[in-house]
Amino acid sequence: MKKFSILFLALLFGKRMQAQEITTSSTDVAPTSKSLFNPEHKRKDSRKGDFYFHWGYNHSWYDKSDIRFQGPNYDFTLKDVVAHDRQSKLSWQYLNPGLITVPQYNIRVGYFIKDNYSVSIGWDHMKYVMDIPQNVAITGHIGANISHDNVPTGSMAGDYNGQTINVKENMLTYEHTDGFNYANIEVERYDDIWVAPGGNTSLTLETGLGAGLLVPRSDVRLFGEGRNNHFSISGYGISAKLGLKFYVWKNIYLQNTTKVGATNLTNVHTTGWDELDKASQKINYLENMWVIGVQF
Repeated sequence: MKKFSILFLALLFGKRMQAQEITTSSTDVAPTSKSLFNPEHKRKDSRKGDFYFHWGYNHSWYDKSDIRFQGPNYDFTLKDVVAHDRQSKLSWQYLNPGLITVPQYNIRVGYFIKDNYSVSIGWDHMKYVMDIPQNVAITGHIGANISHDNVPTGSMAGDYNGQTINVKENMLTYEHTDGFNYANIEVERYDDIWVAPGGNTSLTLETGLGAGLLVPRSDVRLFGEGRNNHFSISGYGISAKLGLKFYVWKNIYLQNTTKVGATNLTNVHTTGWDELDKASQKINYLENMWVIGVQF
């Protein structure tokens, strides 16, 4: 009887230890997300509840767009205008704290609502510069004297219906160089492509959708009338992005992302007479950015 009692206690104790080991091992494993790629190894920690912050720089490319100019005694549209960005040349200003906002930059703060989903707010500082001179088609009306100060337009005065003109500096310069700013909210998804055996280093695919406001500071001269205008909410935009995020360690990452966007600027400041003169245009763009970030 005594032998049976000892055997029973041994079996009971063994089962309790086994159950405890299973419970402990299950709590030690982080509830990491499912991935489209099913990497061999898993990350050690879940990202849910983490914040992230990153900073970097971009290049951008713009589709041709129509620009409409409206004000006292004029209303005309330039068709299929060509423009480019204006990224600063590589120099020490990229590392100078007092100059780091001069190049085309990106800044973003986000929060992981789930292990593989985050919401974020960001500021994409791009630059848009209309090529001058260039040949474009024009429609609409230009009076002999325009705007508040009755600025003379010279030989450009007249009515147009698709004629081709050569736009020179004495007629127009048009830039969003301080800049073509996209203040936006995005929702992102993450899928691990590769995770190191230790679980701390990984390569992750990021996809996301965003929407926001365009807040340019536009530098415009229309027949010599204009200025570098103040920042203003000039329109809105939507965007989608695809990128690769390489976690050098679980809290530090490098990222390259390509974003495609569509914007509608309905009220661009031009001559400085904001209540009288304006421009409007729809700009589609492609943006590529390199950033360095931290997750905490």
